[in-house]
Amino acid sequence: MFTKDLIEDLSSNSLEEHIHKKIEEIQKKDKEINSFITLNIEDAQNSSKEIQKKIDKGIQGKLSGLAISIKDNIAVSKLRMTCGSKVLENYIAPYDATIINSIKKEDGIIIGKCNMDEFACGSDGTSSYFGPTKNPRNIDYVPGGSSSGSAASLAAGFTDLSIGSDTGGSIRCPASFCGVYGFKPSYGLVSRYGLSDMAMSLEGPGPFAKDTYGIALLLDIISGKDPRDTVTVESSKSYTKTVENFKDQDIKNLKIAYAKEFFEGVDEKIKNIILDKISKLESEGAKIEEVSLPNIKYAIPIYYLVVFSEFSSAMSKFDGFKYGHYVGGQDIVEAVSNTRETSMGIEVKRRVLLGTFITMEEFRGRWYTKALKARSAIKEDFKRIFNSYDLLIGPTMPTLPWKIGERISDPLSMYSSDILTVSANLAGICASSQPVGEAKGLPVGLQLHADSLCESKLLKGMRAVELACGGI
Repeated sequence: MFTKDLIEDLSSNSLEEHIHKKIEEIQKKDKEINSFITLNIEDAQNSSKEIQKKIDKGIQGKLSGLAISIKDNIAVSKLRMTCGSKVLENYIAPYDATIINSIKKEDGIIIGKCNMDEFACGSDGTSSYFGPTKNPRNIDYVPGGSSSGSAASLAAGFTDLSIGSDTGGSIRCPASFCGVYGFKPSYGLVSRYGLSDMAMSLEGPGPFAKDTYGIALLLDIISGKDPRDTVTVESSKSYTKTVENFKDQDIKNLKIAYAKEFFEGVDEKIKNIILDKISKLESEGAKIEEVSLPNIKYAIPIYYLVVFSEFSSAMSKFDGFKYGHYVGGQDIVEAVSNTRETSMGIEVKRRVLLGTFITMEEFRGRWYTKALKARSAIKEDFKRIFNSYDLLIGPTMPTLPWKIGERISDPLSMYSSDILTVSANLAGICASSQPVGEAKGLPVGLQLHADSLCESKLLKGMRAVELACGGI
């Protein structure tokens, strides 16, 4: 297990040297990839010295000085928190998000804040005010979004682990495109306190890693009840043990479903790779059967109606008066209008306007209320499947990464790329992506779903896939 071996290596080698090498790599190569917005060099170096003392005494935390990058919509005290927007270009977070506190307590080193689609509005990592993030596997291609920098910084080797957030695939999409592991926890398992909300009923922070163990390790640390986020629930906190104790023969105990709808319209090369891995799991003894998700065809319109509505509400606080970018005017209406016009990107404006329209009194019943009812039908589809199966398997993304700039002027094409990921957020269940092959030299991700708060089952599935693909 890569992450576990790395922690063991750090216990006998120089942590300061490890962090120095990471910083050196970032300074040398990230100008091209653009995965970071703000680096935390001085604090990272100081932390490495303090944690090295703990390592020498054998009293270090679970993260043992691993370098961790953080999506820039999550608060880290005394660092910029821009959300990839000019609106917050110079905003300094005055506190740590709950998950950042947890990471620091376990001696994780925050190495920097990562680039992202502006206010998490995007699926490819190109809408940031600070410029597009490029895919480390091929810099002509997008890294996926909205947690673009988190995935790219990990894929480039700049960091050991990373944190992103997932509203409709914003962890799983870039994990697939960049060839790393990404995990969307069940809604409420990880605290959202300190996360700049986009659509509060759908989103939550989650981990990126280079293997299943790394995902489980971070999940152990960041999950659990938080009094500052009332939707959070208790966590078992034994995810690393689930991965460590998994044996080859445990694959035979897995009941896995694959939905035929998840393969409709999917690139043939991706489809063949995923079907090959399904066959491999079946040959190892897993029970795999085809099922149907009849309401999944409605997932995209339901998702975006909910997202637009909640996003327009969340963005109401960005008027320039309390903090952030400000442009004056003759009155308050003109001042707010001028501020938003000059500081927000096209996609952000589009979503605010559409959300405001959808939630107007005369249209709310026609659009938003119906979307919430339809969302319940998707939840029921998943509930039915998980009554009989442990996991649902399929591709993460319907296409390979596209070239930078290809879909900027076509928002409908961008939205449709989320077709395989948004349903997990609508249902509030957990889901993951992990690399299982390549097509045309670009990574292909396999997606697993498990029922709400069944993270241990999902991690078992990830480990089974990892072993079936020849992982250690």
